[in-house]
Amino acid sequence: MTVGDRAPGWSVHLEPGADPLRAVEGLGSGSLARAFAATAGARGDLPALTIGDRSLTHRELDERAARLGGWLRERGVRQGQRVLLVGRTSHELVAAYLGILRVGATAFSVDAGSTAAELWGLIESARPVAACCDAPAGASVASLPESLRPGLALGLEPDADGIAIASAIGDGEPIEPADEAAPAILAYTSGTTGRPKGVHRSTPPPNAVATLRLYGYRPGEDRHLCTGPLYHAAPLAFSLNAPLSAGVGVVLMDGWDAEEALRLVEEHRITHTHMVPTMFHRLLSLPEDVRRGRDLSTLRFVLHGAAPCPVSVKTRLIEWLGPIVWEYYAGSENVGSTMIGPDEWLAHPGSVGQPRMTTVHICDDEHNELPIGEVGNIWFETPGASFEYHGDPEKTAKSRSPEGWFNLGDVGYLDGDGYLYLTDRQSFTIISGGVNIYPQETEDVLLLHPAVADAAVFGVPDDDLGEEVKGVVQLLDHAQAGPEMEAELLAFCRERLAAFKCPRSIDFDPALPRQDTGKLYKRLLKDRYWGDRTSRIV
Repeated sequence: MTVGDRAPGWSVHLEPGADPLRAVEGLGSGSLARAFAATAGARGDLPALTIGDRSLTHRELDERAARLGGWLRERGVRQGQRVLLVGRTSHELVAAYLGILRVGATAFSVDAGSTAAELWGLIESARPVAACCDAPAGASVASLPESLRPGLALGLEPDADGIAIASAIGDGEPIEPADEAAPAILAYTSGTTGRPKGVHRSTPPPNAVATLRLYGYRPGEDRHLCTGPLYHAAPLAFSLNAPLSAGVGVVLMDGWDAEEALRLVEEHRITHTHMVPTMFHRLLSLPEDVRRGRDLSTLRFVLHGAAPCPVSVKTRLIEWLGPIVWEYYAGSENVGSTMIGPDEWLAHPGSVGQPRMTTVHICDDEHNELPIGEVGNIWFETPGASFEYHGDPEKTAKSRSPEGWFNLGDVGYLDGDGYLYLTDRQSFTIISGGVNIYPQETEDVLLLHPAVADAAVFGVPDDDLGEEVKGVVQLLDHAQAGPEMEAELLAFCRERLAAFKCPRSIDFDPALPRQDTGKLYKRLLKDRYWGDRTSRIV
C-alpha cells in the first residue's frame, strides 16, 4: 500500500513585515540566528525566555547571543565546527546555543544526565572544538583524556578548567549572524533500542516549517510552554526555535511535573505547548479537582509526537481540553512525516495522520508492498531528502531501499483513506512460536487499568517458543505490587486481548527507565532478562 504527498494548506498568521518562515526555511545555523535577531528587534522588550522567576527579554537574549558568538569567534570557532552543549535547562545555556548559531557553528547537544563513559563515546564521535556545560557535566568533560577534551571550556560558574559563560558574554564583542553555513544541530537518535547515533541531515525537518505555520502564532501575544529537555531535537525545534523565530515568548520547565505544568499554563497564560504521550497520561492521572482547578482557557494548541499515544489516553485528553490536540510522526533522520488534527483523529482514532511532503510505502521483509490494513515495515519516499548516521555507514546502508526510500525502524499499516497507524518498532516486535506480536497494543491495554502509571511489554527468552511476552509495570502506588496485582492485571489483559498477545507474567518496577523526552529505554529492561543471551535489539 502506498500513499503520497498531501501538501499542507494551513495559513500563516503573521504581522505585516514579519516573515520568520522565510528565515527558518533552511533551518541552518545562520538562518535561525537571523530569525532570532529579526524578532528581537521587533519584540525587544517582551519576555523571550522564562525559567522559574527569572525572564530575559528578546533584546537581552539576543545581545547575550551576539556577545557569546563574538567571544567564540575571537577564539577561533568557525562556521561548520561543532560545539558541545550539555547541562540542565538555564538562561545561560540557551544564550550559549544561540551564540553558537550566531557564529554559524553546529550545536551538539546531549543529555545532561550522560555519564562520563557516554560522553566519551559521543565526543569521540563528534569531536567538538568547544564545550558549554553546567558544573556536573563540566566535571565529566574535564575527566576525559586530553586528546578528546574540547579546546575551549565554558561553564555556568568559573573554575580551574574553564570560563564562566557570563564572563564570556561580558568580554565578547557582538557579531551579526553568520551567513548560512552548518546545520543548526547535530541530532542524535534517542538511543532507546541501542546506542544513540548522530544524524547528519541534508534537509530541514519537513514538519518544522509546517508546524510554525500550523501553530498560527500571534507574535507579541502568545506564550509557549516548553515541557521537554532542549537536548532533544523535538523540544528544541518546536518549543524553542519555532516560537522564538516567530517572536513568541517561551516558558521552560526544568524537569517535568504534571501539576506544575498546569500551574504554569494558568500563571503565564500559555497558548501553545508540545508534549509526549507519557505527559498526557500523568496529567490525566491527577485528581479531578486538581485538573479542573486550573484556568486553562488560554491554551489553544497542543502538539505531540515522539511516541505512540494510546487511543484511550488521547480521547480523554480531547474530552478535557477540547479539539486542540495535534499529532505528528517523524524522526531525527528527517526523511518523512505525517500529521493529524483533532477532527481527523476523532474520525480515525489511533492514526498518526496522512503523509506530508513524502510518500509512504508499507512493505514486508522482502520489500514487497502490502495491501491496505496489513502490517509491515514503513518506508518513506522523499525526493531530495538524505541523511547519514555519523560514523556508521553500515547502519546508514540498512536504512535505504534499492529505490532510495528510507526506513526509521517502525512498523505499521495504512487504512483505506490513506491514514497511517503505527504498530511498533521493528526491534520491539516479539516473535513467539513464529507469530509476530506488537507490544504497543498490550501496553495500551495495561495503561487502561486504573492502578497502572506506566507499562512496558517485550519479549524474553523461551526455549520452546523462542520468545514469550513479558510485562513490566509501574504502579501509581508501588505498595500494591505483588502476586495479587499481577493476577489482576493478567486477567485484565485476557479480557481485552487474544491470549497470545497477553503477558505470561508481569513484574513491577518503582520507576520505568524513561528519558526526559518520555521515550522508554526498553533495551535497559530487556537486558535484565536476556543476560548473555542474544537479544534482537540492536
